[in-house]
Amino acid sequence: MRLTPKTISAAIGGGLTIALVLAAGWVWVLEPRMNRSVADALGRGDYTLVATDGTTFTEDTLNGAPSAVFFGFTHCPEVCPTTLGDVAGWQDALAEDGEELRVFFVTVDPERDTEKVLGDYVSWVPGVVGVTGSRDEIDKAIRSFRVYAQKVPIEGGGYTMDHSAFVLLFDADGRLDEPISYGEDPARAMAKIRDLFG
Repeated sequence: MRLTPKTISAAIGGGLTIALVLAAGWVWVLEPRMNRSVADALGRGDYTLVATDGTTFTEDTLNGAPSAVFFGFTHCPEVCPTTLGDVAGWQDALAEDGEELRVFFVTVDPERDTEKVLGDYVSWVPGVVGVTGSRDEIDKAIRSFRVYAQKVPIEGGGYTMDHSAFVLLFDADGRLDEPISYGEDPARAMAKIRDLFG
């Protein structure tokens, strides 16, 4: 086949058309489907945990009202108490609008965080429910929410826990909306939360 300006132009045009079709397929079909599948799958699983308000925490708990889920532990030196302080501020701001966010504090350290210990730990923040359970069930939840948690030995034979430090926001259908990062600007965090109630 002889390359002429006409055949080269046709080949370039055909290549551009294919590239545009692939790009459109990514933008309108594949990328939203991938994002949708992650958002729809997060928090879904066969875990059954115990909540400090006497209820059971399962994937169905996230349905019915906007929720926030945070993984931590009561011996946490900084991230968890700071995050609970942030949650208290969010709840104060929401109360002015007549709203309250359901917040679930799921322990990554069930060996020490019994239902009573966890209940006492979160009791000072409105709307926060502690969640614990057996090690196996907690591990299932950790996988279902795709968070990180790892036991780290410390001097003297004790241990601490490394864990993810973000709050996951879920809409009333139990679908992941977006996360709030640790230390995120308070105004930005509140805008994300208010969007759930909008």
